[in-house]
Amino acid sequence: MSYATALRCRKCGREYPLEPLNLCDFCFSPLEISYDYKRMAKAVSQEKISGGPPNMWRYKDLLPVDGDVVDIGTGFTPLVKADNLGRELVLDHLYIKNDCLNPTYSFKDRVVSVAITKAREFGFDIVACASTGNLAASVAAHAAKANMKSYVFIPSDVERGKLVGIAIYNPVLVMVEGSYDDVNRLCSQLAQRYNWGFININLRPYYAEGSKTLGYEVAEQLGWCAPDCVVAPAGSGLLFTRIWKSLDELSMLGLIGPVNTHMYLTQAAGCSPIVNAFQSGALHVHPVKPNTIAKSIAIGNPADGYYALRVARQCGGGACAITDEELVEGMKLLAETEGIFAEAAGGVVIAGLKKLVASGVIKRNELTVAFITGAGLKTQEAVAEVVHPFVIKPTLESFEEVAGNQA
Repeated sequence: MSYATALRCRKCGREYPLEPLNLCDFCFSPLEISYDYKRMAKAVSQEKISGGPPNMWRYKDLLPVDGDVVDIGTGFTPLVKADNLGRELVLDHLYIKNDCLNPTYSFKDRVVSVAITKAREFGFDIVACASTGNLAASVAAHAAKANMKSYVFIPSDVERGKLVGIAIYNPVLVMVEGSYDDVNRLCSQLAQRYNWGFININLRPYYAEGSKTLGYEVAEQLGWCAPDCVVAPAGSGLLFTRIWKSLDELSMLGLIGPVNTHMYLTQAAGCSPIVNAFQSGALHVHPVKPNTIAKSIAIGNPADGYYALRVARQCGGGACAITDEELVEGMKLLAETEGIFAEAAGGVVIAGLKKLVASGVIKRNELTVAFITGAGLKTQEAVAEVVHPFVIKPTLESFEEVAGNQA
């Protein structure tokens, strides 16, 4: 049995049973999982976790699930010491958390593994989601593993490279004419009409907890300590808040020392409502209309934007926006220095990291972790211009004539 005790409203504190609910019926604020941390602390240890399976489920005691899990081999992805990129940016202790290497090539496998496990526990036969692409692929894959039917709803302008990666798992794939925010509104209406497990609506409190495993892994891979700085992308803002929560939980449980991590949030300039609020000193995040090639984080009305904004401020962190041109250069820089081909959101992170270092916000000697959350093969269009091969005849002379001093 898990150590989850209730769903609790983030704003007014009202508690609800552990059911498929995501909003407080009193103040309409989001619900999140409450745990019995005293009992949990007696059950977890560094040794027990390290002896667990080599995937995200080594942290099962810290997650709100009971019984068997729906697992396709997600998590415990590499934490790469990025020496080449570090030299380029003048950072002595730079690490890349490479979540490109999950089964469907994004961090969404973490949240979906938890959410579909709960969907099965709640007795749902059908699962569904609103997605910018990565979540849809993960939901379809996990539903196939769980022998469940899935409906996935995506904007009609999702990158072509993502479509095959969704459709191969044979979900009901629905393309909606509109932005992600339009898709999400539609799915909220559908969730009230159909008895389906909507991964990021009525199952959202459970879905959210899967992101914590990214922070758990980083702390364990660093020898059970928190980094000095974290740079992460933000769409809805949920991942950003859960990385912070994971480090806070590990410290509360005595698994790591005090957390003094500075959290830096990055968004594309064409869809940066959280960054806008941070930089203007606003208390609330105002919606924007997305206009960026970083479609996986192009959420104009971020559900967790207020909470991400609060985390960035309370930990002494920050937020920065990156143009599409800068994010493309970030994608190239990461690939050319560390051999990691990230999607456009990863380019936002690397370009944001570069900007934060250049401005002196992140210092050379600070242990910094940049989170790369999705693989570049899904967004090849962003860097298609890098393809410029030599074309030769199959002879040595032809090679030397064309290549010249390139050899």
